[in-house]
Amino acid sequence: MRACRYNPRMGLKLDVTVAAVVERDGRFLVVQERAARRVVFNQPAGHLEDGESLSEAVVRETIEETGYPFTPRTVTGLYLWRGASDRTVLRIAFAGDVGERREGARLDRAIVRAVWLDRDQLQARQAELRSPLVLRCIDDYLRGVRYPLDMLNHLRP
Repeated sequence: MRACRYNPRMGLKLDVTVAAVVERDGRFLVVQERAARRVVFNQPAGHLEDGESLSEAVVRETIEETGYPFTPRTVTGLYLWRGASDRTVLRIAFAGDVGERREGARLDRAIVRAVWLDRDQLQARQAELRSPLVLRCIDDYLRGVRYPLDMLNHLRP
């Protein structure tokens, strides 16, 4: 499926993405992935696909990138960030829980591994983070930022 991108005449290229913030015993589920010729750390995250709700997208992305089934519980934030590639990212971050990892799960091709790291470990690897959104989402989560899922509305045709 195609990722949703808004491209008005003025040239804005907006990537709508979702991310899962999952904490267990003070550590966060992150993926090490290949992106833009680098190996970086990120939350399980990815693009909204055509026809998906935001919640459906974050569940799908988490399974595809980690093998863990994800249950979103709250929204931790909406983030607008312009990367170096002239693309603007609108990230919707969800906090939630994961179940047991599916044995033999095949991860997306770009994923090196899924790991659990605490905030200090991620801070120490700041140069290896995919974007500043990684720590910002975790910091907002740790500050207790939570919005109900019903703040997001998906209107189907």
